Amino acid sequence: MRIGIGLPNQVRDVHAPVIPAWARRAEEAGFATLGTTGRVAYPGVMDTVALAAAAGATTTIGLLSQVLLATTWPGALLAKEAASIDGVSGGRLTLGIGVGIREDDFVVPGHGPRDRGARMDRDLATYRSMWAGEPVPGSPNPAVPAGRRQVPLLFGAFAPAAYRRMAESSDGYIAGSVPPALASAAFVAARAAWRAAGRPGQPRLVAHNYFALGDPGRGRANIADYYAATGEYQDIVVGNLHTDAESLRDAVEQFEALGADELILGPGTDDLDEITRLADIVL
Repeated sequence: MRIGIGLPNQVRDVHAPVIPAWARRAEEAGFATLGTTGRVAYPGVMDTVALAAAAGATTTIGLLSQVLLATTWPGALLAKEAASIDGVSGGRLTLGIGVGIREDDFVVPGHGPRDRGARMDRDLATYRSMWAGEPVPGSPNPAVPAGRRQVPLLFGAFAPAAYRRMAESSDGYIAGSVPPALASAAFVAARAAWRAAGRPGQPRLVAHNYFALGDPGRGRANIADYYAATGEYQDIVVGNLHTDAESLRDAVEQFEALGADELILGPGTDDLDEITRLADIVL
């Protein structure tokens, strides 16, 4: 199982210049992937910007959005953004997407929370078309340079429609920031949807948890603040925050036993020393 680390772009009032420095240090430490968690209506760094900054600051580490709120974007614009980040990084991006749940993140006129599932289905076709080099709707020009690839897609969420989209249109599934026991049920559902869709092999399965080692209290407060509008889910995520070596090693063992292909550990603070603290425990 690969071990990745999140960028601190979701930390409230993050010191934005830390993003490229964090990416470089994480790559040097040996993490497999850099992940992002992002919203619009929150004082952090947009996930696409954080991924682009990380792409420019590194050379080998993977890049993953987990998950980007795809339906808050016009489909053609997100397709262009993702292809651009993937191109700049040399083909290191995996685009993890979801439909979003908080109404205040939907700020683009005509792209509100209503009918976002149906819009996602339409946008998926737009992504594939534009990544294949077909013209932008209404233009003779394609949006991406010739020879670009189809950006790998993962889906996150717990709704039946999300599992269907994952199985029909992507490379795998991202579980929420939950304990292994809850992620297990999601992985079972993802595998079942994959088989029902007639897909060969197995979906790529990614788990996500949070950690705070240097200042657990501040990390816990930051995570609670970020998930404040999610009700019971906030309690699950905060209760699952890892603050010591024993908890982290146990999580790694349990997710590996579940068959997860990758575990991304997201930071509760933007303290650069958290990278070394985490690496000393899990790498």
